[in-house]
Amino acid sequence: MTQDVWLVKHPYLQRVADLQAQIDAAVAEIPMHGACVPRFDDYLGDFRAGIPLLRSPTVAIDLHDVERVLMSLVEALALKPLPGKLAHDSQTLEAQLKCDRDSARRGLAWLLDNDSFTPTSPGLLRYLGWSVLACHLRPVVDAFSGWRDEERWLRSYCPTCGALAAMAHLVGTDPGRLRFLSCGCCRSSWRYRRTGCPFCQTKDDHRLAVVTVEGEAGLRIDYCEACSGYVKTYEGQGSESVLLADWTSLHLDIIARDRGLNRCAESLYQL
Repeated sequence: MTQDVWLVKHPYLQRVADLQAQIDAAVAEIPMHGACVPRFDDYLGDFRAGIPLLRSPTVAIDLHDVERVLMSLVEALALKPLPGKLAHDSQTLEAQLKCDRDSARRGLAWLLDNDSFTPTSPGLLRYLGWSVLACHLRPVVDAFSGWRDEERWLRSYCPTCGALAAMAHLVGTDPGRLRFLSCGCCRSSWRYRRTGCPFCQTKDDHRLAVVTVEGEAGLRIDYCEACSGYVKTYEGQGSESVLLADWTSLHLDIIARDRGLNRCAESLYQL
């Protein structure tokens, strides 16, 4: 499944796709160095204690370059003909970040829950900030995935940044089928229990249910009757780059909401 084929079948996602492509292109035009991979062995104790990598005091990842790139991205977008409210929000956010040279640093810290910063356009800052952070952190995310013992994590939140899962992925066939959770922020993927709610931790299979949507290429909604939390799930292989992108299944979020279900993970697309 390619993105173009998916958009032909789901034309209402085209505006989101266009915005995503515009942001990706703008980020690619700004010179940026990938983050240096830290010494994970220094972090081992915090890892075993369940502390996400970016929240551990034993790990120092330099984000100064991200501050510069974020500022450049916001400035570039403020000059572009964005649709509707996005144009106003980008200009307002640019003015806020420019008025205080410390605002970009505090904005990034806010994304990681380390600052009480109050952005003028929180949805846009979250979207742009994580777009830049995910690119910057890619070498760390890849190296961290190879270093950690997945059997020692098995937690419902991202081992890299601490966010709750936006998507899930079922791999293989029963009885050895595995479930991976995917972070919509830093784009990490990690192992989780095959059954059980990733939000309220219930293990009662009778409280877990599935909503299947015809013609959705293996996408479904897994939800918990105990807490009404849900996670969009892809049960297949070969189309991960498209079907685990979160924005490509925003219509499933609408279906889930109409059923009274709760998205526990933050969405970068609440702009």
